[in-house]
Amino acid sequence: MSNETEIGRGKRGRRAFSFDDIAVVPSRRTRDPEDVSVGWQIDAYHFDLPIVAAPMDSVMSPASAVALGENGGLGVLDLEGLWTRYENPEALLEEIATLPVERATARMQEIYAEPIKPDLITERLREIRRAGVTVAGALTPQRTQEYYKTVVDAGVDLFVIRGTTVSAEHVSGNAEPLNLKRFIYELDVPVVVGGASTYTAALHLMRTGAAGVLVGFGGGAAHTTRVSLGIHAPMATAVADVAAARRDYLDESGGRYVHVIADGGVGHSGDIVKAVACGADAVMLGAALARSSDAPGRGWHWGPEAHHAQLPRGERVEVGTVGTLEEILFGPGRQADGTLNLVGALRRAMATTGYSDLKEFQRVEVVVSPYQPR
Repeated sequence: MSNETEIGRGKRGRRAFSFDDIAVVPSRRTRDPEDVSVGWQIDAYHFDLPIVAAPMDSVMSPASAVALGENGGLGVLDLEGLWTRYENPEALLEEIATLPVERATARMQEIYAEPIKPDLITERLREIRRAGVTVAGALTPQRTQEYYKTVVDAGVDLFVIRGTTVSAEHVSGNAEPLNLKRFIYELDVPVVVGGASTYTAALHLMRTGAAGVLVGFGGGAAHTTRVSLGIHAPMATAVADVAAARRDYLDESGGRYVHVIADGGVGHSGDIVKAVACGADAVMLGAALARSSDAPGRGWHWGPEAHHAQLPRGERVEVGTVGTLEEILFGPGRQADGTLNLVGALRRAMATTGYSDLKEFQRVEVVVSPYQPR
C-alpha cells in the first residue's frame, strides 16, 4: 500500500511523521528501571548515556563539555564558535542574552565576524582533554579542510563534521569540495557526519567510512529553515529511514555498523524515547541542554544558522532555565513537561515496555498517534 498523497495532478508526496505523530506501545513484559542499561559505544569510546550535546555556543563551552563528559555523555564543542574567536567570550555571551529582539540577528552577525584563531582551537580542546573526558569538536564541511589538522593535532578523540545538510556528493563550480571518503580514510580518528534525512543520503555517507551519521535537517528549536528555505524533514520518518540504511549497509559492508544519532526535534524526554524507538543509537541535544543553569546561553538558545552573514536560517530563542545539568539529566523532576530527568524518563519508558538495553528498544512497537502536545 502506497503512503503517497496526491498534492495536485502534477505532484505527489510521501507522508512523513514527526516524533509528535507517533507513540511507543507497551508489551506483555515490564522491568525494573534499575535493570535497564542506557549505555552505548561508538568506535573505542563508551558512554553511560546516549546523549551528545549539540555544538552550539548556547549549549557547550569547554566547561560544560567537561561537565557532560563527567556525567556520562559526550560534549561536542563548536570549533567555529565564540570560544575559538575570542580569548574570553563571557562578556559577549552575556550581551547576546540581553539583546533586544530587533537587534539580535544583526549584532550576532557582527560578533561572529571575528576570525577563527587556530591557537584557540588547540587550547579549548586541550582544556577538555586535561579534564580526562572524551574530546569531541565540530567543524562545518566548508571549514574542515582549513582547520582539521589543527583539530587532530590538538588531540581530538571524535571529529564531527556538522552542517544543516551534509552530502557525500557536494558539487561546486567555485572550489574543490571536501572529498569525505578520502578525508575520512586518511584521518586517524573516528568521524561523525551529518545532517542527513533520507535513506539514500545516509547510505552514501556511511560508504565514506563515517563512524556515525547525524540525522536531521532544520528541525531544532532555533531553526527557521522551513520558513526561510521551505525545507523540513519530520524526524520520526528521517530516523527510521536512516536506520534502514544502516541495516542495509551492515549487510553490504559485511558487518560494519554505523551509529545513527538523532539531531533535531529532540527537545523533551519523550522525544528521546521515540528517537531510539525509531532506530537511533543516541541523540544530539540542543535546546534540552540549553535550559541548564550551567549552559553558556543563559536561558537563550541559538545555532550558527542564526548569524549566517548572508542568509540567516535560525534565530535566538528563549528556552528559559529549568535546573542544573545534573537535574536535567538525572532529576529530580519538579514539573511534568519532559525537561528534567531525561535519563530517568528513558529508563522508565524502556522498563515499562520490557526492554533492557538500547539495541533491544529499537525493536519496540510504535503506532501513529498524532496529537497536540504541550
